[in-house]
Amino acid sequence: MIHELQAAQVRRTIDPASLAFETTATVKPLEGIIGQARAVAALQFGLGIPDGGFNIYVAGLPGIGKMTAVEAFLDEIAEHRPLPDDWGYVNNFDDAYQPRALKLPPGRGRTLQQDMKELIADARREIPKAFESEPYNAKREEIRGGLSHQRDGLLSQFGERAMQSSFTLEVTPLGIVMLPTKAGRPLNEQEFSALSPQEREVLKQKHQELQAELDTLLKRGREMERAARDKLQELDQQVALYVVGGLIQDLAEKYHDLPAVTEFIEAVKRDLLQNIELFQATQVAAAALATGEAPIPSPWLQELPFRKYQVNVLVDHSNTQGAPVIVELNPNYNNLFGRVEKETHYGALYTDHTMIKAGALHRANGGFLVIPVQDLLTNPYSWDGLKRVLRGHEIEIEDLGDRLGILSTKSLRPQPIPLALKVILIGSPLIYHLLYVYDEEFGELFKVQADFDSEMDFSGENIADFASFVRTLGDKENLKPLDRTAVAALLEHALRLAEDHDKLSTQFGLLADVIREANYWAEQAHATTMQAEHIQRALDQKMLRSNLIQDRIQEMIVRGTLVVETDGTQVGQVNGLSVLGLGNYRFGRPSRITASVAPGREGIVDIEREVALGGPIHSKGVLILSGYLARTFAQDTPLTLSARLVFEQSYEGVEGDSASSAELYALVSALAEVPLKQNIAVTGALDQAGHVQAIGGVNEKIEGFFEVCQARGLTGAQGVVIPASNARDLMLRRDVVDAIARGQFHIWTVESVSEGIELLTGLPTGERDTNGKFPADSINARVARRLEEFARVLKRTADGDSHAKAPPRTILPNVN
Repeated sequence: MIHELQAAQVRRTIDPASLAFETTATVKPLEGIIGQARAVAALQFGLGIPDGGFNIYVAGLPGIGKMTAVEAFLDEIAEHRPLPDDWGYVNNFDDAYQPRALKLPPGRGRTLQQDMKELIADARREIPKAFESEPYNAKREEIRGGLSHQRDGLLSQFGERAMQSSFTLEVTPLGIVMLPTKAGRPLNEQEFSALSPQEREVLKQKHQELQAELDTLLKRGREMERAARDKLQELDQQVALYVVGGLIQDLAEKYHDLPAVTEFIEAVKRDLLQNIELFQATQVAAAALATGEAPIPSPWLQELPFRKYQVNVLVDHSNTQGAPVIVELNPNYNNLFGRVEKETHYGALYTDHTMIKAGALHRANGGFLVIPVQDLLTNPYSWDGLKRVLRGHEIEIEDLGDRLGILSTKSLRPQPIPLALKVILIGSPLIYHLLYVYDEEFGELFKVQADFDSEMDFSGENIADFASFVRTLGDKENLKPLDRTAVAALLEHALRLAEDHDKLSTQFGLLADVIREANYWAEQAHATTMQAEHIQRALDQKMLRSNLIQDRIQEMIVRGTLVVETDGTQVGQVNGLSVLGLGNYRFGRPSRITASVAPGREGIVDIEREVALGGPIHSKGVLILSGYLARTFAQDTPLTLSARLVFEQSYEGVEGDSASSAELYALVSALAEVPLKQNIAVTGALDQAGHVQAIGGVNEKIEGFFEVCQARGLTGAQGVVIPASNARDLMLRRDVVDAIARGQFHIWTVESVSEGIELLTGLPTGERDTNGKFPADSINARVARRLEEFARVLKRTADGDSHAKAPPRTILPNVN
């Protein structure tokens, strides 16, 4: 049934007085997620299962507040979860290239780091002082003096023995040399050669005996030196242990409940005692610096030898409340898994355990990690790395160059850290389905899908939550409160975004932008609150910034450059409606659709498809149109028709099936040779039974035709035909509503093409009677007769009747 809509039916108006508050300043702040019960249930389920691959993929359209909602939801849950452990890395004194991971209770990592820093600082300060003390130096001199005394005694005894054998000792840089003597005086080479062979042989034998005795003596001397060095080292260790032993013992007692820490402290103690010269070198360097004998060293060079005693706190929870919630907006490989940094020392690369840096997985360990999936997938190796750590339940910091085998620089291989967390990916439904189909591991690792809807019911509870969202946004960004008129205007805009009288849009990103811009206009007006006029101005200004192309198209239509007729009648021509999208702005545009017919067997040819401007859904609509014609007019005989359909003056692609009913009207008009009213534009999809089905963008389409009619002058006869199922989607602009209320513009709804044909032609469509015939004056009867004429022409042509009378000429649309 054809139904004309009244002004109250084309826009849902919200009475500000029906809202139970004066301004949003009196509304309670937002608690929880608005209108997403299904998604909340999925999140609660996924977060309630500790492991087993129940990570979560949050799916939804952009701009509906997925990220903000998930963060708020996780913050609330994390507050009641236990604090995870701190993690750090310490030097592995057995193999410095494999630092050890250290697990500590929350907050104690930073404490241990500071304790170790103070321990080494005390050792560097006090050990040199102890080595400067008189008791130490006296004891050291005693050991050295004893060694000299013993060594001198041995040499003295050996010297006497050598003199008895006619040899004397002489110390040279090359060692101890024995020279033969005669009468107490060393022989020179000539004197030695002047001796008799028997005397020289005797001296050689004595020299060999003395040399063997000297070798034994030197060996004994070396043993004495080693013993003295051991005593000196033992003395140094005793002194160092006296200085720091108490501090180390205190640390060991402080961390007695952490075996890994006490093991590290013991390793530090052993290494410190084995490398006391590091602390002595500090004393020597300071003395050389004071006397000007050495240049001033770089600070980092002074600290470098003592880095091995430091604790690198990778993750510190000393200031964390509950489980961590980490949002990684740049999930490249290093940001996710950590990295080992390097320094250049005199042209060479250097690294150690203090240069290991945490990634987002380390910081989120024991809590929640939120990642935008598109950013994750576009960063090389991040997705594969994330799957690897989720499968293995441990984080291994590895240089990406080493993993790929493209660098040969030696680097660290830190001990892996156990991983226990929930990963929440946020992205579009399309990416979820693609990953599920093409990545066999995705379904095993992300078993929970939380779908965020783009709309919610228009209910009292959701309206209250909507107002709470506005209040929360205002508090967070220090915006002016909205009064009831402003909230009502914003709710009406949310209804328009949802394209449904009974649904509110959940595109809170877009709504928040409107509030921010309205706040600007309220400030310009020096208003204390945002009002409906500020909301409307924000919407108008946003459209004004975006509708340049829309204005140019409308100007071309008004000037006649683009031919769109808004009055009169034409055969085979109808005004169709389409929507053009330009980024975040879309608008309706009327298009002239024409049809031409002739005898033939080609059927309906879609010119848009033939030139590759028609999309697959549009082509499907044309084929459905063919199905309707066959169902209605070809039950007894086949269709003998050659028809052409085209969007006139269309130079861009055409997609969608919302013009299929308009194309049918033009084709029926051409076949029946009955003109169509040009003051009416039509939209609607078609099925093979002739039912007119719902389409999208109905508000923009109506407004697009209204603007053209308004620019040319409203006659009171102009309007738009829409599917009846789209009536509940109408949220037209107020100027359109006002024109409808004054009777200057009209909206009709139809359920079938028969109703649309009657509205456009003023003639009945006609239904078959019991004999299968259409009423004589109906549109369908005229179409049937025309098709029969086409069939006869084709038959006579096939029979070779060259004198057959041609059928009436097809009347083409007047486009002038």
